[in-house]
Amino acid sequence: MLILLTNDDGIQSPGLQVLAEQISRLGRVVVVAPDRERSAVGHALTLHAPLRAQVYADDWWAVDGTPTDCVSLGIHGLLKTVPDLVISGINKGANMGDDLTYSGTVAAAMEATLMGVPAFAVSLASTDFDRQAFVWSARVAMRVAETICEHSLPADTFLNVNVPVGEPSGIQLTRQGKRIYEGAVIQKRDPRGNDYYWIGAGELGFHDLDGTDFNAVQSGHVSVTPLHLDLTNYAALDRLRQWDMDLGPFGPTESDG
Repeated sequence: MLILLTNDDGIQSPGLQVLAEQISRLGRVVVVAPDRERSAVGHALTLHAPLRAQVYADDWWAVDGTPTDCVSLGIHGLLKTVPDLVISGINKGANMGDDLTYSGTVAAAMEATLMGVPAFAVSLASTDFDRQAFVWSARVAMRVAETICEHSLPADTFLNVNVPVGEPSGIQLTRQGKRIYEGAVIQKRDPRGNDYYWIGAGELGFHDLDGTDFNAVQSGHVSVTPLHLDLTNYAALDRLRQWDMDLGPFGPTESDG
């Protein structure tokens, strides 16, 4: 197997190092990761500046771009063959609920799926990142990778995996949960008297609902959430069809004159 690894914490992140060590048991591992932390960049793609990839070690490249850039560059530029699997992580911190829309870790797996390569993202839901915690997460990633290789993923689907602190009690298939955002922007004043703002500094909570990623991780289980490239809200289509949005022809009117 040829397995491409990336992340959004940067190429020196210990989570990436441990993941590469463990996953190498499955085949050749190639790492293409940002040269520095790129957390919360979402699915950003660099279109108006050149990208540079520096050799970091054998089969390791450091890219001055986003996680999405790394996957695209790895598949279409640096690798001579398309990888069999892309794994993004191990992220330092959970990516659950609404947070996954911001996550560069999750976006990297999405990008691989867009390119037709099976992929999943894996995150450690902790604030204390010792090596053993990453080892547990890497073992989970191994299990998920082996299962994907055995059964394959449904079309246009990738997985978002979150690992609890300590040895997991098991694995649960989950749905995306719901985050509670309160006071997420803090305003302060610098020494020169100018206001500045800090986003994401407020307290964060979540709705503890059965079957969600938050609930699974809170109970000590690994959360595995299947995500789909199609963002259409099909349940809302019938309701929106009742809206009267027929504005008639869009030709010029007297008021335009």
